[in-house]
Amino acid sequence: MTEAQILLLSAAAVGFLHTVFGPDHYVVFTAMGKARGWSLAKTLRITFFCGVGHVAGSLALGVLGLLLGAELASMVAIDGLRGGLAGWALLAFGLMYFAWGLRQAGRAHTHSHPHVHADVVHEHRHDHHNEHTHVHDLDKQGSLTPWAIFIIFVLGPCEALIPLFMYPAARQSGALVLWVALVFSVVTLATMLAAVAITRIGLDKLKLPTAGRWEHAVAGASVAACGIAITLIGL
Repeated sequence: MTEAQILLLSAAAVGFLHTVFGPDHYVVFTAMGKARGWSLAKTLRITFFCGVGHVAGSLALGVLGLLLGAELASMVAIDGLRGGLAGWALLAFGLMYFAWGLRQAGRAHTHSHPHVHADVVHEHRHDHHNEHTHVHDLDKQGSLTPWAIFIIFVLGPCEALIPLFMYPAARQSGALVLWVALVFSVVTLATMLAAVAITRIGLDKLKLPTAGRWEHAVAGASVAACGIAITLIGL
């Protein structure tokens, strides 16, 4: 096996592993898609565009570093800073969505009012959820949720890509740099899409008890957990 083939296999393996062991690459999309009622096709479409932004951000940084002649240590440090920002942004987004989900759950709580008409007493049960725009209607009008996730994923680095970039660049092989970028990007995107499809379809088939009015709070908590995993555990 040639040196180039080993490098490309490494790029594919790193792209796959960094996606699988980074739950934010798929849990975010599965949780938000389920809570907001996105179809599988829409969920995968949003995953794809966010994945492109995710990979493109690190590719742009890598290319800029190569053009400026930056050293590996400085490039890794910058990518680490981006990772910290993305992790905190994901945590903040998850907590805000969790708080919003709790508010939605409160509005959806069913309660009753007694009414007395002459000698007749009856109860009227209702909630206040329909007094406000439903979340699925917000998606139809143009929700900001996909854009928020997209921006966070553009900030999110592909840390392992930088060292893969630097080796062929040091050998002054521009073609190999491009092939490494292509293989890493394709495998990362394919793994993200596959992971989201598997977890979403599996979630639908498991027939778990529905979260009902708590589904948005659960989704927000899941996203926040991914943010914690990045910022505190370093996944």
